[in-house]
Amino acid sequence: MKKIESVCLSGLGAVGCVYASLIHDSESARLSVVADAERIGRYARDGITINGKKYGFSFIAPGSDSPPADLVLIAVKQHDLDDSIRAIEQFVGKDTIIMSLLNGITSEELIGRVYGMEKVLRAFVVGTDSVREGTGVAFTNPGKIVFGAERGSASNEAVGAVRELFDRTGIRCLVPDDIVREQWWKFMLNVGINQVSAILRAPYGVFHESAEAQELLRMASLEVLAIAREKGIALTEAHMAEHLEVIRTLAPAGKTSMLQDVEARRKTEVELFAGAVMTMGRELGIPTPVNDLFYLTLRAIEDLY
Repeated sequence: MKKIESVCLSGLGAVGCVYASLIHDSESARLSVVADAERIGRYARDGITINGKKYGFSFIAPGSDSPPADLVLIAVKQHDLDDSIRAIEQFVGKDTIIMSLLNGITSEELIGRVYGMEKVLRAFVVGTDSVREGTGVAFTNPGKIVFGAERGSASNEAVGAVRELFDRTGIRCLVPDDIVREQWWKFMLNVGINQVSAILRAPYGVFHESAEAQELLRMASLEVLAIAREKGIALTEAHMAEHLEVIRTLAPAGKTSMLQDVEARRKTEVELFAGAVMTMGRELGIPTPVNDLFYLTLRAIEDLY
């Protein structure tokens, strides 16, 4: 098993900064952050602060003369994924492993179409409460990265190499038996918590206490569950109950990424959540009235910016 020595990261948002700081602080691997010239200039001017500490990451521009990385992590928003896929081209070699930390269930296929699914490990982040304001990020819980190889995809050797890296860098991780099911579990959670929190302007603490907010999560999640069952994904209502257990571990003042987007008047990932549920529901003949309503509501919120 080849040891991962170099990591290339695309995306210094709330999630990207958490894992960039852990890798950087561990000094266990060479970390480079991919960014265009304008962003590099802005980061140099404004600095990057994570949990009150200033970070001077090593930046590389797309197309620069740098060797391929052992591991590429993509931690951008869905609407920036196409740009990120193009930006990492120079840093993807024959043996490079690629992991997407994006929400949703579609980014791996989009990456795989360009670089081959044999390079891609499926992954997602759960449990982090990071909040981004400008170029500053704060978190109390880094969460964990759940990842694995889909059958016929990247090898178990790649899984072992990444797990060994995460052990070295102090990144909590989990390799489940069925990564596809686990991705759908996280998708079901995000369809509920991200969208409801953004509409209600509610931090995690609201969901610790409010039965009404919890019911909104359940209603949105039930539509995902119906679609998953039709697709043969082994999800049950018992998996929905686990959502509240995860949410209760998060800081009451913490906020979902979609709530942070709304408060900062940024474009949300509603197409990734309600939009995807609506599309799959129509394809399968499954009604999705709750997500239909969430989609219209969040698009109207964006229009009000």
